[in-house]
Amino acid sequence: MYKLTIVAGARPNFMKIAPIIHAIQDAKANGKSIDFRLVHTGQHYDKNMSGSFFEQLQIPEPHVNLECSGGTQAEQTAAIMINFEKDLMTNPTDLVLVVGDVTSTMACALVAQKLHTKVAHVEAGIRSNDWTMPEEINRLVTDSITNYFFTTSELANKNLKESGVSENQIFYVGNTMIDTLLKQRPNFISPAIWKTLDLKPKAYIVMTLHRPANVDEESQLKAMIDEIINHTQDLPLVFPVHPRTAKILERLEISHPRLHTVAPLSYLEFNYLVENAKAVITDSGGITEEASVMNVPCMTLRDNTERPETILLGTNELVGTDPKKLKEYLNKLFSGRWKSGKDIPLWDGKTADRIVETLLHINC
Repeated sequence: MYKLTIVAGARPNFMKIAPIIHAIQDAKANGKSIDFRLVHTGQHYDKNMSGSFFEQLQIPEPHVNLECSGGTQAEQTAAIMINFEKDLMTNPTDLVLVVGDVTSTMACALVAQKLHTKVAHVEAGIRSNDWTMPEEINRLVTDSITNYFFTTSELANKNLKESGVSENQIFYVGNTMIDTLLKQRPNFISPAIWKTLDLKPKAYIVMTLHRPANVDEESQLKAMIDEIINHTQDLPLVFPVHPRTAKILERLEISHPRLHTVAPLSYLEFNYLVENAKAVITDSGGITEEASVMNVPCMTLRDNTERPETILLGTNELVGTDPKKLKEYLNKLFSGRWKSGKDIPLWDGKTADRIVETLLHINC
């Protein structure tokens, strides 16, 4: 039996591993000798991570939650490594599969290699080249000690080759986040705010802001929201906001009749809002992928992106962090000049099948 340990540390990780679990279950049902153990490091505490969350994704609850939330970057990394080492020693495996770029990804890859266990990294090779982002450090460290690299784009392949990774270790498979999006799209559900505000398709804008550079610098946050309000005509602005950011907004006395802050939404509710929005304004990488596939205009409030394919082929534009630049992009949106998305290669809903086929081949 080929045994895999799959690691997830935060809610977006589960969107990425869900289709891989389904593909393993299908392979096993078809007589393949493969099984998995799911480890949740507990890196991000999320009150929405209830049993219904796993039911929506149609995956089993994790075999274990290491409960490593809180603390500084170093404290959390250490806690994950200590707890995962104990778990991996108790439950040895043939391969540890990590996804994305959270601290758990890096920490568990380190533990696995020191216990002489091979590592596969899903979403390998993406780069923002911004070392102020913790995620970029996590990507670089993880990819420096990975055995098998599963990539989402040709640029990721290029990044890995330029860093010295052998071509026979790189597997260009696509994007498992899009596997989940395409599978769950028929199941999207309208959140309460849809009825409360009497929202109409393509007649509101969704906002998300969470990066410290945008939300922790109060003058920056106020300037950004003021620009958004001033140049979005009469459209409602729906802003699912983290409680910490909500406190900053309250302290800054930021309010407007068209600005509607709501608590964080479930995956199915949030993507219902995105699919029906006129546009999305965000500083999230994952949302740019989903918006591009659903052909929704997307503005990214960052100076760099690790997902350039969403700009080259998708509906995303890199606005930057200067609030004054927003006006130009919003004018383009309201004048009907926004670009349409094109198909992004291998973002077709079959990525997880390719990953599991590759893993089975590797194990032959």
